[in-house]
Amino acid sequence: MRFLKDVLVFCVGAVALIYILNPGAGFLEFLPDNLPLLGNIDEAAAAGILIACVRYFGFDLTRLLERDPRNNTPR
Repeated sequence: MRFLKDVLVFCVGAVALIYILNPGAGFLEFLPDNLPLLGNIDEAAAAGILIACVRYFGFDLTRLLERDPRNNTPR
């Protein structure tokens, strides 16, 4: 059962990455980018899904730019 969940999370992450890379040059979009304030919501959602999928596999990208509290240097 865990293998099936891993495959599903990987596939969802792959679809989100492909959507962000935009191989269709903007022809396939859920919300067109020229809509004011709403145009980039679909890309933001895909980025959030991709970050969640990567975090599921143990890579926490949100901690990438944190500083080390012991000596105040980037990790």
